[in-house]
Amino acid sequence: MLDEQQFKLYCDREMDFLSRALMRAGEEFEFDTDLNNGALTVEFETPPAKFVVSPNAPVRQIWISAHSRSFKLDWDPESEAFVLPGTKQTLLEVMAQHVSEHLGETVTL
Repeated sequence: MLDEQQFKLYCDREMDFLSRALMRAGEEFEFDTDLNNGALTVEFETPPAKFVVSPNAPVRQIWISAHSRSFKLDWDPESEAFVLPGTKQTLLEVMAQHVSEHLGETVTL
């Protein structure tokens, strides 16, 4: 398991990268992204919805709340990314999938 300092370093890097990717996509697909105090929110007006991505330092995971479900991603040293156990989808891939599902069109992050 990552120590707290490693987790913070990797998490900050991943969250910043995800935030920038979502902001670019938001300009094209008209949704808002805000990174505040380590938590990232994605808000859609049509249809209305809110996704939240947040670090959970005690368990060294990044949690995503989207479509009334929770996804818990672990650090994978082999791929050097936070991934969803079982599918091995990265943080970007999970978010791209759920944003795409919500909008009904393919969004690439």
